[in-house]
Amino acid sequence: MNATVSAPAIGIAGQTTSTRILSIDIFRGITMAVMIFVNDLDSVHGLSKWTYHMPANVDAMTYVDMVFPAFLFIVGMALPIAVKQRLKRNASVASLWMHVVLRAIALLVLGLILANAERGDPARMHINPNTWALLGLAGAILLWNVYSGLSSRVVLLLRSGGAALIIVMFAIFRRSTPGGERWIAFSYPEILGLIGLTYFAACLLYIPTRRWRIAPLLWLIALVAFNAACIAKWLPFAHVSMYIWPFGNGALPTLVMAGIVTSSIFLGEHRWTTPWQKIQLALLMSVVCFVVGWLLAPLGISKIRATPTWALWTIAASCALFSALYWICDVRKQTGWAWLVRPAGSNTLLTYLVPDIYYFLAGLMGFESLLGHWNAGWPGILRAVCFTIAILLIARGLTRARLRMQL
Repeated sequence: MNATVSAPAIGIAGQTTSTRILSIDIFRGITMAVMIFVNDLDSVHGLSKWTYHMPANVDAMTYVDMVFPAFLFIVGMALPIAVKQRLKRNASVASLWMHVVLRAIALLVLGLILANAERGDPARMHINPNTWALLGLAGAILLWNVYSGLSSRVVLLLRSGGAALIIVMFAIFRRSTPGGERWIAFSYPEILGLIGLTYFAACLLYIPTRRWRIAPLLWLIALVAFNAACIAKWLPFAHVSMYIWPFGNGALPTLVMAGIVTSSIFLGEHRWTTPWQKIQLALLMSVVCFVVGWLLAPLGISKIRATPTWALWTIAASCALFSALYWICDVRKQTGWAWLVRPAGSNTLLTYLVPDIYYFLAGLMGFESLLGHWNAGWPGILRAVCFTIAILLIARGLTRARLRMQL
């Protein structure tokens, strides 16, 4: 990104991030790189337990458990900027809500494609599940690609073709279950779907109260309290898995709201105006979140159970890391070191899909992916590092070739 506000970068949830905050893109790119790495590392055996997700019955968390929530934190950081810029272009709040709903649905659609690909029954669909997934993703790329240099008629045809392809793929999908033939499974919409639902939940709270400076902080406190109450089973409906849709048990919206609060620290209109004052305030938030998380630790420390300590300690780490990146990238203007991850931060959605496209192609063509090789010890770590670098380089090439998805 450059130093002007007129050339926005679009995040994974469709938010427009101000180009003056270089650290947001770089933070997102680093998180994307770590996500690719840990996803590939998950198939490597014989490593320390701290290199994997902690099991649900263990009260502990690793850095792997912090990657997805850190991404939600970044979604929150970009949200106030996106809302402000969209309302500046079009003051209609109804149009803003239409934008939010469509972005949430788009992420849910992509998540359902990824989550259901392996469940497809080729005999019932009359198509290989890998082909089904690739066609669905091809439709998504056609629909949500950023086109330049083409006439509006051609762009309309490409987008319409992409939408039609997605609809056809959903229409023909079938899976086999003990109860017979079934359609799309909605029980787990994959990470992209969870991001979409959580983004929508945070918007329900933030947009109506966006003019009140203190509102995000109050919402953050309320969400932490709700999360703690759900985990402690203090509420009569605490046994219900979804709790309150789309807020779940409050942990995931807590992460997004914390990002909104952090964004207001660095970008909001308040009396803390110097970079060092903003960093001090963010570090204070980091310390407070860590202490509150420590006090709530008796309720458990678990990503899988989505406990408040897991969310708060991730927020604490994210605040501290972003403060450091803000000082390095935006204050000191040192960004050259991030050349590899920066495209993944501005072209995040396509970067996220590249590994899945590779695996679907491997399955379709009948060759064994890298997951079947060098999958133990240090060779496995080296494989994961090389795979991550390769994906980031592909993302860089796609971005330079002007292939970029925007929701």
